[in-house]
Amino acid sequence: MANGRSGAGVLPGPRPRGRTRWGLVAAILALPVLLVVGLLVLAGVWLLTDDEEVDGTRLKKVPCAEAMAFGGAELPAGAEDASCTVQSWLDTNYQADFRMPRADFDAWLTNTYPEVTESGGPGTQTCVPGSDYCLQLDVTEHPGADAYYVNVNATYVNAETVRVRYSAFTT
Repeated sequence: MANGRSGAGVLPGPRPRGRTRWGLVAAILALPVLLVVGLLVLAGVWLLTDDEEVDGTRLKKVPCAEAMAFGGAELPAGAEDASCTVQSWLDTNYQADFRMPRADFDAWLTNTYPEVTESGGPGTQTCVPGSDYCLQLDVTEHPGADAYYVNVNATYVNAETVRVRYSAFTT
């Protein structure tokens, strides 16, 4: 303080006011507005999509010919009570549920997938509980198949009828 200055190089008296950076303030204030507008746009897109829902999921009903063809198969002759759906986003999963004559099941399966010899495959741990026949098959080389895998679960309803749950999917 010998030279008349106080502090370390700061002159005494009121400081000059700093400049307000309005661009930075506007950007900070605009961020929540943009976030709310973005959420409203996403909600509008979600509400306006035409996906039909089945049982509260994104499953859409489709013709069974489409569902079976995805796995390189056809709905067997004599099939009854057929119901088919698809669920698609990153992967595609077609499902078919139908009943058919029990005596025709083995022939249909062998004609559709000649490489099948017996029940089994890597995905059989996901078999429908109580199923009488369960199969998972890699169909990437199967003619006409767009799926990667096919699951077939068969449950004998009675001496004449078998219920088949068929799914063809990518993963």
